[in-house]
Amino acid sequence: MITVVGSINMDVVTVVDKYPFYGETKIGKSVEMLPGGKGANQAATCGKLGASVALIGCVGNDQAGDLLVQSLKDNNVSDALLARTDEASTGTVIVTIDETAENTMIVIKGANERLTKAHIDACEERIKESSVLLVQMEVPHDVVLYAMETAKKHGVYIILDPAPAEGLTLDMVKHADLITPNRQETRHLTGIDVTDEASANEAAKRFEQAGVKSSIIKMAEQGSVLYTEGQAFRIEGIPVDAVSTVGAGDSFAGALAAALDDGATLPEAARFATAVSALKVTRLGAQKGLPTRTELEAFCREHGIPVDVRKNEGGVS
Repeated sequence: MITVVGSINMDVVTVVDKYPFYGETKIGKSVEMLPGGKGANQAATCGKLGASVALIGCVGNDQAGDLLVQSLKDNNVSDALLARTDEASTGTVIVTIDETAENTMIVIKGANERLTKAHIDACEERIKESSVLLVQMEVPHDVVLYAMETAKKHGVYIILDPAPAEGLTLDMVKHADLITPNRQETRHLTGIDVTDEASANEAAKRFEQAGVKSSIIKMAEQGSVLYTEGQAFRIEGIPVDAVSTVGAGDSFAGALAAALDDGATLPEAARFATAVSALKVTRLGAQKGLPTRTELEAFCREHGIPVDVRKNEGGVS
C-alpha cells in the first residue's frame, strides 16, 4: 500500500513550434486543460499500475477541484485523504510544449499551499500502514518534512522526488530512504554538475553522507545511475519518439513506488520505472498518457526490454 503526499493541479497545456521571445507573439497549435500536479501524477501512476494508493493533498471547492478529484478516482486513487478549501482556488500550471517535446511551466500553487501538518496528523494511521511514502516539494516544505518524520517513526520506506528543488537543502533530505533527483536538482542540492556516471556516483555519495541510503540520479535520455549500499548500477535509457516530457519524472517516481510496493529490488524497480516513463513521454498529458501494465508489457515486448511488469507479492521493508 502506497501513500503519496503532494500537489494537485489543473494543467493548461499549450503546444507551439517555438517559444516566443520577450515581446513576441506566437501562434499556438493547440491548448488543452489536463489533470496534473506532481503528487496527483505520481499517485495516478501507482493506481494505473494496479497499486493500492491514496493521496494526501488539497484542492479548492471549485469546478477544477471536482474534475481533478474525479480524475484521481478514474485512475484508482483513493480520495479519502483529500482536503477541500474555500480559502484558495485549485492549483494551476501553465505548460508550454515546443517541437522538441521539452516544456516550460509556471506554477500557481493555490490550494496546495493550504495543506498543513494537521492533515498529516489526521492521516497518520494510513501512513503507518503503508509500505511506501512518496513525497515531492510542490506543497509546503514543512508539511513534506513532517510527513517524512511521521513515516520514519513507523518504519515506512520513504521516496523523495526533490522537485521543485528551490528552497530545499541537503540537510532537509535526510529522512528519505531513496531520493530521485534529475541533474539540475542534483546540482542544486550537492553542487555537483552531473555529466556522466562518475560524477553521478560522486553526487550519490554526497547524498549518502547526508543520510540518504539510496539515490537514483536521472540523466534524461542517458538513463540514470542507481546508488545503493555502496554499489552503483547504470540504468540505460530507452530511445523513443517523445511527444511531451510533462509528467515523465512523476511517472518514474510513481512506477518506482509501485514496483517497490510489489516487492521488486531497487535495480528491478528502477528498470521498471524507466520503461514506464519512456512509454509515458510518447503521449500527451501527465495523467491522460499514463500506461496500464498491459500496455507496458506490449511496449517492453516490442522494444525487446527485459523488464518484468507483472505484479508480485510483498513489498519493501
